[in-house]
Amino acid sequence: MAKIETRCVHAGYKPGKGEPRQVPIIQSTTFKYETSDQMGRLFDLEDSGYFYTRLQNPTVDITAAQINDLEGGVGAILTSSGQAANLFACVNIAQAGDHIIAANNIYGGTFNLLGVSLAKFGIEVTFLPADSPDAAIEAAIRPNTKLIFGETLSNPGVEVFDIERWAAVAHKNGLPLVVDNTFPTPYLCRPIEWGADIVTHSTTKYIDGHGVSVGGAVVDSGRFPWEKYAGRFPGLTTPDESYHGLTYTKKFGQAAYIVKATTHLMRDLGSTQSPQNAFYLHLGLQTLHLRMKRHSESALQVARWLESRPEVAWVHYPGLESDPHHSLAQKYLPDGCSGVMAFGLKGGRDFENRVLDALKLVTIETHVADCHTCVLHPASHTHRQLSDEQLREAGIAPDLIRLSIGLEAPEDIIADLEQAFKS
Repeated sequence: MAKIETRCVHAGYKPGKGEPRQVPIIQSTTFKYETSDQMGRLFDLEDSGYFYTRLQNPTVDITAAQINDLEGGVGAILTSSGQAANLFACVNIAQAGDHIIAANNIYGGTFNLLGVSLAKFGIEVTFLPADSPDAAIEAAIRPNTKLIFGETLSNPGVEVFDIERWAAVAHKNGLPLVVDNTFPTPYLCRPIEWGADIVTHSTTKYIDGHGVSVGGAVVDSGRFPWEKYAGRFPGLTTPDESYHGLTYTKKFGQAAYIVKATTHLMRDLGSTQSPQNAFYLHLGLQTLHLRMKRHSESALQVARWLESRPEVAWVHYPGLESDPHHSLAQKYLPDGCSGVMAFGLKGGRDFENRVLDALKLVTIETHVADCHTCVLHPASHTHRQLSDEQLREAGIAPDLIRLSIGLEAPEDIIADLEQAFKS
């Protein structure tokens, strides 16, 4: 197999003679067939092909195949956003009356999706600290538990998830592990290699890398033995009457999970990624290996500088030798820890906001993980409705500043931070 740098450029699309060298944008909602039987066989899942872009589109599928190749899965789908990807990953196997376990340090939007919105669907979620011992994780598992969820690098705390350990507990108890791999991307970490069964992404972040395309992805490892635990996963192992009684595991084998997500969830929920956005993602993926290396190198340089500053109370970046997650980073992220870090300043919230206001190169914005350096103070921005106590319960220190290092010269980023501190 070619190295991942080569696959970033070539995976997913191999043009034939006279075909376009660059991925074409197939901006069509529908596709033509010669006979009624041809169309009917597509709707019965007897043939593969394109008939309506809400379910599948050639441009979208090329980029999905590219991400699937990099992650090492059997199949992938693109969604309209990262939130949609995590929703699909969960409700593809969980329904009303079921239960999910999740690490409590996950992205706030995902925390709310699982803890509030899924609760309204009748799915209960138990949140556990990511460093919970195996016994505590097992104690939280119920007969109706359907999956365990975590993030490779948490947002915004930048903590490293011990994928292999959580996967071992999940598999011991007949459960799949779902891992959101947004910040590392498959260039820095491939969770399937460490035991994850399903991988999700907010492709809006580093996979796009330029802040122009909202999207998500779900990748199926094809390794979880759904049939072995058939009673726990009836949606995959019993007949689906909406498709004339076919059973996904019997019909599609290893790809049962991702086929169901495509043909059932995308059909009914319609969180489709547009061909234009998929094209942007394809372009971003071709430089992923170059960008992630630069993001990581620059972030480590900035984190070391922050660590040396008298104005800084603390820095969380797992690439630092002083970080409590450094040993896990060496295991899972040996080639870099992405460009995102968290830190706090001495002097309180007012001082932190004055520092942010004094920045000139670094921009205050809700986005993260693209080529521009950006900063966010959750307590003043995305989580401003929470008290300091509620922030701590959500795993966010009241003084936490999330800094996402872009592709500018790190010396210029440092200079901007320094002048903001002084001013």
